[in-house]
Amino acid sequence: MPLLESLIAPLASIIDKVIPDKEARDRAKLELVRLEGSHELDALRAQLSAIVAEANSADPWTSRARPSFLYVMYLLLLWSLPMGLIAAFRPEAAQAIAAGMTGYLDALPEPLYALFGTGYLGYTAARQWGKIKGVDR
Repeated sequence: MPLLESLIAPLASIIDKVIPDKEARDRAKLELVRLEGSHELDALRAQLSAIVAEANSADPWTSRARPSFLYVMYLLLLWSLPMGLIAAFRPEAAQAIAAGMTGYLDALPEPLYALFGTGYLGYTAARQWGKIKGVDR
């Protein structure tokens, strides 16, 4: 079964890197081998294939929705680096920038945040439900 070997080998190498304890690592590998003939491994294979198919999708909503959201979050976090430099040389400018950003975010109505959160959670729940039912691949 070359497919099983191609799936188990990468998982075993990940186990080697993630689990530092040799005994725990060996137990995890034994469990992986035990799962080899079970339905659980088939489920794991289906989950991995769904993730790969979603990432390779040509549909921008499927392949980029969650990564785009994460990029925005990364940008907001990384913005603290130039803000730190600005604060070191011009603290008043950094305070003015922070006050402007805070004022803008506070000016957005609370229902808009609730709508975004509900929509994003609904999207991810619907995707998961579709994967479980086998409708979305």
